[in-house]
Amino acid sequence: MRKVTVLVCYDVRVSDAEGPRRLRRIARACKDHGVRVQYSVFECVLEPKDWVVLRARLLAELDDASDSLRFYFLSEDVARKTEHHGARIPLDVEGPLIL
Repeated sequence: MRKVTVLVCYDVRVSDAEGPRRLRRIARACKDHGVRVQYSVFECVLEPKDWVVLRARLLAELDDASDSLRFYFLSEDVARKTEHHGARIPLDVEGPLIL
């Protein structure tokens, strides 16, 4: 099966009592499956079955009335042509992980 590259972007209202908790849970779900590229943006390279799991997990945490969640599907070509500038060093999510 071919992997899918998804850019996950979210905006969670933290002014209500449950907001900070939802924010942490959504960020944790994204971190479990991808790499943070901005504060509320993660790049995830996933097997199709893992995409189904992540999507379900995120939608279960989301408050439809106050939060926003977007999924951008990137082709291999677009992912390779992504340009980065600024403070954070871009990570090769497909490259080797050295600990």
